[in-house]
Amino acid sequence: MERAIELAWRGWGRVHPNPLVGAVVLDAAGAVAGEGFHGEFGGPHAERVALAAAGARARGGTLVVSLEPCHHQGKQPPCTEAILAAGIARVVFALEDPNPVAMGGAEALRAAGLAVEGGLRRAEAAAQNAPFLGGYRTPERPWVALKLATSLDGRIADQLGRSRWISGEQARDFVHWLRAGVDAIGVGGATARVDDPSLTVRGAVEPRVAPLRVVFDQTGNLPTTLEVLRTARERPTCVVAGPLLSSERAEAIEAVGARLVRSSSLRQGMAELKRQGIGSIVVEGGGQLAGALLGEGLVDRYYWIQSPVWLGEGGVPAVAGLPGAELATAERWTVVERRALGADTLLVADRA
Repeated sequence: MERAIELAWRGWGRVHPNPLVGAVVLDAAGAVAGEGFHGEFGGPHAERVALAAAGARARGGTLVVSLEPCHHQGKQPPCTEAILAAGIARVVFALEDPNPVAMGGAEALRAAGLAVEGGLRRAEAAAQNAPFLGGYRTPERPWVALKLATSLDGRIADQLGRSRWISGEQARDFVHWLRAGVDAIGVGGATARVDDPSLTVRGAVEPRVAPLRVVFDQTGNLPTTLEVLRTARERPTCVVAGPLLSSERAEAIEAVGARLVRSSSLRQGMAELKRQGIGSIVVEGGGQLAGALLGEGLVDRYYWIQSPVWLGEGGVPAVAGLPGAELATAERWTVVERRALGADTLLVADRA
């Protein structure tokens, strides 16, 4: 199962909104006979790839897969049919499929006489597919990840507002990998004005669909010379603005080719993005936006890149405006990953 989950990552950036899935076939003697992963949206599922690789050795063997095999006709035929045709005797999967259209594979295979077990390394598979599962847990809004690169003392910029570069090259490569697997990349208006980011994917993974670039700004008072607006006709761009947006600013934003979303709150803005097809978004600052999202309970995952540097009192806080909480009742998150990114450290935590 560990190998199946590892293989599933190879579909990152290419299969969403479908889930990441990996599969391993063991022959009747327990030796690895074939493996595969879902590599492209609309392409063969992991189970079929692994079974094809195993060939005749699959008969009487075991299929280990990170997600319950599907039992419906979509862009691909049901995986349950391929499993039965291959003569597999036992299926072990990690995570139940929450899709009401695709679910039911385990029950169908049991009814056909196969031994079926679910739940092996469920937590790891669920963490891997958090954006996919988010569509069923919070259907009213996108799955929201907050990514911040900070100093040791929790600052996202120095006293002059400069943030390039707090983190090192390996951390920046990770951020481009992360961007490739979501539907949108967001920043606050202040960050857009100060940093003038391009919010594009420039890493090893080329996303199947370029993420929408989103700027959250109450007034919409954004210079049209900013990179995200100057290139809005070339790359999909959206401005989520509040009720303070003037008609003149609205016309200016739309004139450069950017999409405009008007909302009275962050929650409403996120809901509108979901209605426009955005199922997942990674928000990369700034501090006011981070605090507002956390305060309203709109963050599902936190990617924290901590760099070994001190910026002191004059530095810009990573999170601003977050209401205080007593330690006894404070919300504790679940850590799903810790690892080094060169000299930096990555911590990934999910809301419980």
